[in-house]
Amino acid sequence: MTRLLDYAPALETLRKTTGVVIPVFVPPTTDVSFAQQMIVETAGAFAGVVGDPARVCLSVDGSPGGLAAAREAAARLGVRVTHDDVNRGKFFALRRGMTLLLEDPAVTCLAAADQDGDHFANELVNLVRAARYTAETSGVSAVVVIGQRLSRHHPMGLLRAELEELADRVLLEALRYHAAVAGRPLRLEYATVQGEFPDFHSGYKLLTRPAAEAVFRPEPQDAGLGAEAMSRHAVEAVMTVEALLSGALLALVRRSTFDEQPVTAFGLLNRRRMTADMILWPCRRLGAPAAFVRQWMDNCLPALPLGTLAPQGREELLDVRRMVLENYGAEKADDRLLRPRFL
Repeated sequence: MTRLLDYAPALETLRKTTGVVIPVFVPPTTDVSFAQQMIVETAGAFAGVVGDPARVCLSVDGSPGGLAAAREAAARLGVRVTHDDVNRGKFFALRRGMTLLLEDPAVTCLAAADQDGDHFANELVNLVRAARYTAETSGVSAVVVIGQRLSRHHPMGLLRAELEELADRVLLEALRYHAAVAGRPLRLEYATVQGEFPDFHSGYKLLTRPAAEAVFRPEPQDAGLGAEAMSRHAVEAVMTVEALLSGALLALVRRSTFDEQPVTAFGLLNRRRMTADMILWPCRRLGAPAAFVRQWMDNCLPALPLGTLAPQGREELLDVRRMVLENYGAEKADDRLLRPRFL
């Protein structure tokens, strides 16, 4: 019963020893005044819940407009700003901010939240509670907590949600494969009650200090795909996989989203290439053979309603499968999407 009374210590952890990194990128086509308003609102919300604004870091990823907006937020709120003149992708922005906050030995938890206003600061205490509970009951100090969305489709739309689901499903298969080969069981007891698969690609995450050290201190591994695939496309998988490979435990917490994201840079990316990289990076990093990856794709594709949208949805999925298998040097896949005859 004492576990029901953990709100006060979790709130103290949030207020005294939790840091937040918000990667910032403002595309040239974006209204800078609107972006500035959103960044100030997002940073202000997190500064309000962590107690000390200096534990909120805006990490600007090679964006002149973003740097101006971040500095304005810092002037108003007292948050910190770090930046790279070169646009290197979200992972490097997070890494820059995380390593800056890790310089403070008092910091015990570090959260990653996007600038898009769709990650609610008032819910961060639930991620902290989950991290504390998982660490205390398991005896494992390294924990990564994912803010699991109740719905992917409402905030992101049908297409992006379906593509992320495909990447999530294949990632879970790759983790299971690696666990079997390594002879180390995949521990999901804190992450298996909220659906068939975790929301790995959610942008709202919290890592305890040992997990954050394991993910962000070493030089990142691109798994032979190049920095673009790792840092821009597969960044959420990178954070989760590297934490789990270090021995961290995974936990999930439900979180809210808007019915439609206020702003997104998704439309600026090649969505099929991005989805393929979201699948390729973890499969490569975890040593999955081509035959397994091919079968995982064939196993997961029929579960997606997007495949029933013919021809557009089916072509989208088949193109992603083609890109993945071509990278593996596998035999050319046929253009059929195999599905069961009866439901």
